[in-house]
Amino acid sequence: MLDVLLEFLPFYAGAYGINVALYFATGIVLVAIQSRHPERRIQQNRRGEKRMWTEIRQSVLSLTVTAGCLAGGVFASVKGWTFVEPLPLTWWSAILMFVVSVVAFDAWFYWGHRLMHTRWLYRFHAEHHRSVAPTVWSTYSDSLVDAFVMQSYYLWAVFILPIPVEVLIVHRLVDHFNGTIGHSGFEFYASPFARRPSPMVCVTFHDQHHAHFRYNFANFFSVWDRLCGTLDPRYDQDVRRMEQQAAQGAQSVAKDG
Repeated sequence: MLDVLLEFLPFYAGAYGINVALYFATGIVLVAIQSRHPERRIQQNRRGEKRMWTEIRQSVLSLTVTAGCLAGGVFASVKGWTFVEPLPLTWWSAILMFVVSVVAFDAWFYWGHRLMHTRWLYRFHAEHHRSVAPTVWSTYSDSLVDAFVMQSYYLWAVFILPIPVEVLIVHRLVDHFNGTIGHSGFEFYASPFARRPSPMVCVTFHDQHHAHFRYNFANFFSVWDRLCGTLDPRYDQDVRRMEQQAAQGAQSVAKDG
């Protein structure tokens, strides 16, 4: 048992170190971009930045769980402990399993997220919702229980899906950037691709979840929220309005130039 633990520790240390490094690097870059575009702030009357240090401390702590889930999934796959063997890594298997993994994760995230909003479990999710106006630093500002529920997908998915570990890691990287941008509080991605009939979402989607609590529970797509009636009634309308504002702003800059 000790030998297995010692063998696992480098996987865990690598996963944690990379996750923390990406957390700070992505946050610093996005804050620098956002500071030049205050007009893109979604919740103009709220400043989530005042909670920055609290969110950073909690995120560094909760990433211990996220890293453990990812490292555990990778380690189990490498050791051959899974119920199914991962597919050989080819261009087609990489694309196929990445799509499968993202779709499966979105379903897991939606239903796990709704579970965390029940009266029995919300106390474990409340820490995350103290960030009413989310920022890049609030992405992982979760309790340890919350982090495990939402991120344990990376631990169990390899046992039942034939995902090559490289694809699982790429999925986790994409999820990191998607989650950090989704919590940024600034809208740069409003477009027809982020509203009906497209299943994709933009930053406004998760920002509305933090502002209104009862809507928009999914991660990558709006499909589950649309099917289950949990999409914010103003989502499509707000995205369209932001598209128009961005277009007007671009026209104004062009005229001034």
